[in-house]
Amino acid sequence: MRANHPEKPLAFWFRYSIFLPKTIPDSDKKNTIGELWAVVFNRETNRMTAVKEEFRIDECNFSGSGLDVSIADRGRLLPGIAYGKISSNGDSISWDLKYTDGQAPLRLLPKYLYKGKFPTAKATVPNPMAVFTGTVEVNGETYKIDNWVGSQNHNWGSRHIDEYAWGQVAGFDNEAEAFLECATARVRLGPFQTPWMTTVVLRYDDREIVISNLWRAFQAKAAYKSFNWRFDTRNKMLRIQGSIEAPLESFIGFNYYKPDGGSSTCLNSKIAKCQLLVTEPGKPDRVFKTRHRAAFEIFNTDRDHGVLVIA
Repeated sequence: MRANHPEKPLAFWFRYSIFLPKTIPDSDKKNTIGELWAVVFNRETNRMTAVKEEFRIDECNFSGSGLDVSIADRGRLLPGIAYGKISSNGDSISWDLKYTDGQAPLRLLPKYLYKGKFPTAKATVPNPMAVFTGTVEVNGETYKIDNWVGSQNHNWGSRHIDEYAWGQVAGFDNEAEAFLECATARVRLGPFQTPWMTTVVLRYDDREIVISNLWRAFQAKAAYKSFNWRFDTRNKMLRIQGSIEAPLESFIGFNYYKPDGGSSTCLNSKIAKCQLLVTEPGKPDRVFKTRHRAAFEIFNTDRDHGVLVIA
């Protein structure tokens, strides 16, 4: 889950996860772990505080019948409630939050792809535009969370996507009720690598624009390098051109374990800049802008990026 301050370049990101190595027998759970992650992004002080802890799976509980997650005695996630407290590398973050339902759940992929093996990682947004209240404490400093808007997200799979850029905006500076979810990715299929695919979902003015079928995804133009991402996609009705970017100092890095062994690096910012241009025949162009409310993640095996990787 994540959210941004209504005006300032401040954001938080908390993640409750389970990691199950693919190479171990189903009966052997000693290498299966629960993970609790936390980042507070503060561009006002140029301080990105990030912590992560790992726990034995027998200390954790992940319900199979609803949103009910416990990570040892350190974190809990329920509908409308999230709290946790972890420390690493000399830093500590704790949070005690309540959150409301926002918009209807959102899928970034076509519905049929959630039933098959491709892609090997799936993602949904069960609660877009969630509103958070409560407190977050970073190394003894308390942030009052008063109607910060963000989302509660869910992803899962048997294998990470090999390379991707992912973005999300829960309320633009000039379009407070608009919500964006987008990704550019490519994956390996045996010895082959797919072309780049880009999917976009944009909600505004009681509309939901979904450009996610595979034909459109492969036709889209997109490129990301370092900390700058551009994409250009369309359907029969309209065209969406977008950019998401942030300076190196606005990122923090995490190693994501791979179920089949090894790890990749995820570069994570929740205070990125985003701009969209929507063009539709017969209608005025629509521009969506935010200076620092965009989520931006880059995932690959590149280690030469200059971002601090904390775990």
